[in-house]
Amino acid sequence: MSRLTLALDVMGGDIGPRVTIPASIKALEQDPMLSLLLFGDSQKILPLLENTPTTLQDRIKVCHCSRIIENTQGLSYALRHSKGTSMRLAIESVQKGEAQACVSAGNTAALMGLAKILLQPLKGIERPALISVIPTMNGDRAVMLDLGANIECSAENLYQFALMGSIFAENCLDLVFPRIALLNIGIEEIKGYKSIRDAAELLKQNPTLNYIGFIEGDLLLNGKADVIVNDGFVGNVALKTLEGAAKNVISLFKGSPTLNKTNHILKPIFRWFVRTFLLKGSYQRLKQINPDQYNGASLIGLTAVVVKSHGSANIDGFAYAIADAAQQARQKIPEKILAGLQRY
Repeated sequence: MSRLTLALDVMGGDIGPRVTIPASIKALEQDPMLSLLLFGDSQKILPLLENTPTTLQDRIKVCHCSRIIENTQGLSYALRHSKGTSMRLAIESVQKGEAQACVSAGNTAALMGLAKILLQPLKGIERPALISVIPTMNGDRAVMLDLGANIECSAENLYQFALMGSIFAENCLDLVFPRIALLNIGIEEIKGYKSIRDAAELLKQNPTLNYIGFIEGDLLLNGKADVIVNDGFVGNVALKTLEGAAKNVISLFKGSPTLNKTNHILKPIFRWFVRTFLLKGSYQRLKQINPDQYNGASLIGLTAVVVKSHGSANIDGFAYAIADAAQQARQKIPEKILAGLQRY
């Protein structure tokens, strides 16, 4: 494992430093070769680091900045007023080579806009895309893109997403000849927008890609495809629907209305009985699709690694996003995507 420095926008997200700082400490504990640049308000950051062991503090540098980009700000306003903000300074540190990747839970549109301006897309890529690893019911993993960076996409955009997704899956999931599918409203060739049908034709014409056709939303977690491609509008809605469903079902196991009516002394016993005897392996499979363990969507197609954490992520979730950025930076994913594009 090589030494690595990441830049974190610790002011982003719904809660900010109260989540991002404990998550940063957890990431450092799990990765002894990791160092962090923390961009944000030092008056809010430093008190949260007071009880941190010296060995960890030696791998932390707090970079004070009092300005942030609010989630409520529109893209054009955020970009015009981004100078000196925690998000922009974190990305600029990657641009300058001071860090090898950036993580933020802030404004998605602003993060993409600033990253595209400061880090630049890879040669041959028209639009970067948000990609995330998703679990499958058989215990494997797949990748899905775009998840919100590009609301409207042409056939060429979708084709490029498929190329990048395939390369990402090969390197991050260790897959050979990953299966690519386009998310659509049906599996018939006549279904869907013209851009989706045209993208399908482009994919069919490339024998180096393992394109298997259209996939419907009910099979996203069934392991039918390794790379699921869609525009950002559809992808964002689909992913958040999956996450919400998973959280709600898991919450039923943790404390359903039935359990809440049970005597509080008997609750642990009843819950153990349900998990162990009535549902057997189902609970373990559900835990595999816990959204916290899959927090973080990567903005691929840029010259450096940028990971967008959910704004609502908890400490574990943000720590996973940091670990994901570190893995991609160590594996040099942008360089591999560039080389892969030339191969395809």
